Amino acid sequence: MTAADSVASAESDDPTTGMDAVAFESFAGEVAQFRDTVVAPNVTRWESEKRMAPEALREASGIGLLAMEVPAALGGLGMNFAQKCRIVEVLSAVSMPFAFSLVNTGNIAARVANLGSEVHRERYLADLMAGRRFGSTALTEPGAGSDFANIATTATPVEGGFRLDGAKAWITNAAHSDVIFCYAQTEPGSRGRGIASFLIDGTRAGFERLLPYELAGGHLIGTGGFRLDGYIAPAEDLIGPPGQAFLAAMSSVNGARTYVAAMCCAMVEATLAGAVRYGTQREAFGKPVIGHQGLAWKLAGVQNRLEAAQLLTERAVEAVTESLRTGDASGAILPAAHAKKFTTETAEADIAACIQTMGAEGLRSNYPWGHHLVGARIANYVDGSTEIQTDRIARSLQDIYA
Repeated sequence: MTAADSVASAESDDPTTGMDAVAFESFAGEVAQFRDTVVAPNVTRWESEKRMAPEALREASGIGLLAMEVPAALGGLGMNFAQKCRIVEVLSAVSMPFAFSLVNTGNIAARVANLGSEVHRERYLADLMAGRRFGSTALTEPGAGSDFANIATTATPVEGGFRLDGAKAWITNAAHSDVIFCYAQTEPGSRGRGIASFLIDGTRAGFERLLPYELAGGHLIGTGGFRLDGYIAPAEDLIGPPGQAFLAAMSSVNGARTYVAAMCCAMVEATLAGAVRYGTQREAFGKPVIGHQGLAWKLAGVQNRLEAAQLLTERAVEAVTESLRTGDASGAILPAAHAKKFTTETAEADIAACIQTMGAEGLRSNYPWGHHLVGARIANYVDGSTEIQTDRIARSLQDIYA
């Protein structure tokens, strides 16, 4: 079962139609082969080197993985959101951090294709789709994370455009990205009302890349930050006007929370499958390990919670798909919050439980289970922390039940 399974085929004129179903299934098989031959054999080495894997991202571009949601007319695959979730599940069965890095460049390619001007598309799109350049979305700052409306990076009008000044932190792909959708405050003190978005080019003057963060793991995400010091954004690089950009960012986060939930489901399912295989083959006290009730019941609990997580994720995929069809994001807010809260809270504990059933063998680096454990921890922070999801659900209680 996958997050995409319950999404029905749309009418041909619906923007959420996506790839032909037969072609998509064939493509998903190609992605699994890429995952198993390129990503799986190298994850441990990449992590030991504490770096992103730009060479693997470029190889991924060869089958279109950096252009999943770019319209086919512009050279992309023209996938819909549900299909994108299915692909990140396939990749996350081996490496959620790699999948997360990849999907973020793909997101920027899709935004350039759909929101950028013809000049933007000519300048950036082909390079993003080919992995010659990488993309980031820059919201978070050293002093503003979950409270996005409190960002301090300023955009000051100047002749011909805007001057951007400030710092961004905890940005996915910051180690290599230089095509960046950056959010800045045009009217300090106005919170969301004054926030605008700009397409900035990291090769221009005024952009300073900072060193990537040293983390406990998950370096494939390339997390880091940058500074803007007198960066001049021409007027045509204003993508989202003040106020509108903030609302658009809040709407798009529903999709991000949902595909993070799908990634968590994939990590749990892969670890559970590995634990069951090991428990079937390894014997202790005269019978297979999985024949001991204590371990079998522990894995049964994981499977039970995984079923719930997958159903919540399916529901969120359906809600996001509907919001993209109608242009009204309100109906996707709670399903996305429920899916992300439940999957991130259960994934970490359930991956650890699966590792425990394998004994010390589960710690060996030839299994990606430790990598998944770090991926699950990362998932608790990205695109709105678990606490933010809990608060969003809590604020809905009176509307639903009072």
